[in-house]
Amino acid sequence: MKAVLQAVLALAILFGAVKGMNLLVATRSELPKQPVQEKSYAVETVTLARGDHAPQISVYGETAAGREVELRSLVAGEVVEVHPNLKAGGAVSKGELLVAIDRFDYEGAVTEAQANLAEAQAALVESEGRVKLETGNVLRAKEQLEFARKDLQRAEDLQGRGTVTEQTLDDRKLLVSQRQQTLEQAENSLTLENAKVVQQNAAIKRLEWRLENAQRQLENTVLRAPFDAIVRSEAAELGRLVGVNDAVVSLYGSDAFEVRFTLSDNQYGRLLAESGTLVGRPVEVTWYLGNQPVTYPATVTRIGADVASTRGGVDLIASIDNSAVDTPLRPGAFVEVTLSDRTYRDSFRVPETAFYGEGTVYVVRDSRLEPREVTSLAIDDGYILVEGALEDGETLLATRIPEAGSGLLVNDVDAAEEAPDTRAPLAAGGNTSQGG
Repeated sequence: MKAVLQAVLALAILFGAVKGMNLLVATRSELPKQPVQEKSYAVETVTLARGDHAPQISVYGETAAGREVELRSLVAGEVVEVHPNLKAGGAVSKGELLVAIDRFDYEGAVTEAQANLAEAQAALVESEGRVKLETGNVLRAKEQLEFARKDLQRAEDLQGRGTVTEQTLDDRKLLVSQRQQTLEQAENSLTLENAKVVQQNAAIKRLEWRLENAQRQLENTVLRAPFDAIVRSEAAELGRLVGVNDAVVSLYGSDAFEVRFTLSDNQYGRLLAESGTLVGRPVEVTWYLGNQPVTYPATVTRIGADVASTRGGVDLIASIDNSAVDTPLRPGAFVEVTLSDRTYRDSFRVPETAFYGEGTVYVVRDSRLEPREVTSLAIDDGYILVEGALEDGETLLATRIPEAGSGLLVNDVDAAEEAPDTRAPLAAGGNTSQGG
């Protein structure tokens, strides 16, 4: 009986609990329902502007000296003087003496050549004097022959009248023959003297060349800088014996530098199709010295002779203008080269973050997104040049949103920051509390 009473009591308690719970549920008050709010995305935007845009091509290249030369000794001898800056990296100016070789033997050669030439010139004067003398002898011999012939003519005329003997006529003929012989001898002597003059003139020309060569050899004992330059290497020391054609110093111009860089076939083709030539196109060369970039203007001067197949493109060489920059360049510097690509007319420049899929961008209108289809033209350092259904002045979504789609609600943070504060300010000294 005790067990039965316990079971009945437990069922009564359980029944009472269920009834009480049902009563509480039935008499509870209704809670107000919260309205569902649409989610809004805070975004950044840009204003579209149609125009002609040329993206920048950025490649890397290497600088080289625009002028370089290796000076060699043209004469042999002992080095007697060396420029104090003739060391690798030293700067020299145009016309400065770099190396001097002992001049003694070469000065002696000049003196000997001058003496030989003076002797030959004196001999020429003698030959020319003899020519004048023989010329006079020829003239006199011709006069005497003419007189003898006239005398013979008169004798022949008188013989016809019987006033001149045969012996006299023979004497006249003999005199004419003698005068003829004298003239021929004088003409032969004149010819010989003229030949001697020609021979002497030839000897003088030869001796003049020897003098010029000796003077040139003397000048070659000094090596001078052909232009303002930096010493790349040198092999000259005081007392050293150098031979002909020995390399003495290597220089490169300190004011003329070039940069060689490679454009891909596509880049080269685009630029060539636009302008017809790349020669004269401006570029910028940036040399990074640590974190400090130094920029030099440059101009493309020529195209590589061969296609750079190993580098996959075409080599271009640009002349660098470093006159306006205090930091001097050096050959072999690894630099960045920037130049303008072809110009895309009537295009838009949009951030890469605004470009979705194969060609979709979103315009913000009344705080909601509208999709627009565009065509990508080129990439420009974080931006994409596009064309399509866009208009000047439209607001373009610039923030990347995975849920981006038509009608999505957005909040332009740039517009919110620029909007004026419309809240009424408190009056000075005002109090909003009620006094008791």
